[in-house]
Amino acid sequence: MSKKKDAPQTEPAEDQGVTIGDEVKPEPPAEAPEQTNPEPAADEASKAALETELAAEKDKFLRLAADYDNYKKRSMKERENIYSDVRSDTVKNFLPVYDNLSRALAQETKDEAYRKGVEMILRQMLEIMEKFGVVEIEAVGKQFDPLLHDALLHVEDDSAEEGIIVEELQKGFKMGDRVIRFASVKVAN
Repeated sequence: MSKKKDAPQTEPAEDQGVTIGDEVKPEPPAEAPEQTNPEPAADEASKAALETELAAEKDKFLRLAADYDNYKKRSMKERENIYSDVRSDTVKNFLPVYDNLSRALAQETKDEAYRKGVEMILRQMLEIMEKFGVVEIEAVGKQFDPLLHDALLHVEDDSAEEGIIVEELQKGFKMGDRVIRFASVKVAN
């Protein structure tokens, strides 16, 4: 029995290390296990929340960029419209001068120099209006168009078809597609 007690141990003890022969060598330290989050579901939830927040911020950014682009386009269009409005209002203020010059030419006069001077002024005014893109609205002999003409009188005229303009009382003008002043006309019934 004493032999068994004196015999070297062949099985390793739990915390003592490995036995080789009579010598006990300490066991090398085990590698530290990777630290894992004890709550992986919480980590996944926070990651999903961050992704949701990122998507929301990206959406906000895209909407802000689109709003800014729309603002730039709207501002440019408003600027163009203001310029067009100012031009048409300026021309509109000169139309009574055109009307008076036209009436002056319609009157008989014995002074040819006076008549020629009025014609030159009227021609010059028409050239300036043409540079602004202003054109006269055609009326006499044309079909009545409520978008271009203002019917002041309806007359019975057997020589003209119904809805045809027989007389122009006041010239109408337009600048591009915009009517500056409607043509005042008589329309056949």
